Amino acid sequence: MGFDSKGAPNAGLHLLVNHMARTRKRGDEIRNFLLQNVTDHPADIAKVAAKKFQISRQAANKHLQRLVEQGDLDHEGTTRTRTYTLRELFTWMQTYELTGELNEDDVWRNDVRPRMGEMPKNVNDIWNYGFTEMLNNAIDHSDGRIVLVHIVRTAADFRIVVADDGVGIFRKVRDALGLEHEREAVLELSKGKVTTDPNHHSGQGIFFSSRAFSSFAILSGAVLFSHDIDKPEDWIQPRSGVDTGTSVHMRLSKTTSRKLKAVFDRFAPPENFSFDRTVVPVRLAQYGDELLVSRSQAKRLLAGLHKFKVVALDFLGVESIGQAFADEVFRVFNIDNPDIELVPLNANKEVEDMVRRAIDG
Repeated sequence: MGFDSKGAPNAGLHLLVNHMARTRKRGDEIRNFLLQNVTDHPADIAKVAAKKFQISRQAANKHLQRLVEQGDLDHEGTTRTRTYTLRELFTWMQTYELTGELNEDDVWRNDVRPRMGEMPKNVNDIWNYGFTEMLNNAIDHSDGRIVLVHIVRTAADFRIVVADDGVGIFRKVRDALGLEHEREAVLELSKGKVTTDPNHHSGQGIFFSSRAFSSFAILSGAVLFSHDIDKPEDWIQPRSGVDTGTSVHMRLSKTTSRKLKAVFDRFAPPENFSFDRTVVPVRLAQYGDELLVSRSQAKRLLAGLHKFKVVALDFLGVESIGQAFADEVFRVFNIDNPDIELVPLNANKEVEDMVRRAIDG
């Protein structure tokens, strides 16, 4: 090894050490990417990673093999048909009776948090909030007998399911608000401030939880609702073989930088501490392939929005709207609620033209 006149390692050694550090860091980045994206790309994750990091498929496959050897991934099939999945490193399940003695904070503190292992503070804060909110919903609203808590830990994320055997959240909201279909209950819940017990609950838990987790889904009755932080829109799917009860599925990346305060601040600005902003996915007002053309559809979309000061109407996935629908939303509602700002988002040109026509009168 060569040394300079002061006895320090020469420049060549410094270059070698720096190169090795960069290589390790890049390798860690590639493997973290593989872990975070393998669920969405089980069959083509090597191709996705190769494109992302400008490396060969062979190099990406070597990183995948390392993750398999470490026990972080499972795989099935031959080389050409191989698929990868996150391995469940830890799983735990417990059933609780829904009695007046059950408290969500006790379950979190004594049973759930100790089993989740180490996690950054921001991740812990999101889980603390989201889990206790969803378990409290089961305790206070489900009218069920039991609730199941299921924890899964992988190398990439934490996952928790809270499932009760009650009447079903969408059915209960439908009946409480006098709606025609459980699907309409999803639209109301997506706005925030909707609760079947306004004297004791604000109706904000589902709204903020759905925006804090990496993915958030509710299965209840005839409807599945899903919100994924990495996907541009919420979606609803009808379910067959309708069951009673509600199951809430929450997933959060171990490496997320998202903070719970930032989620709150987006909709409840710190200058007034009031939850006065919301984003409403307009597509949730549609049933199947129907077009948004009528005033009754518009009124369904606008119900409850008088509680907010700023409402972003997200038109992502909406191809067109009718004149009567646009007039009801952007002219009539404005006349009746001049202090509420409606902001159209992600509208295509056809929707934009109809909105402008309604605003201009």
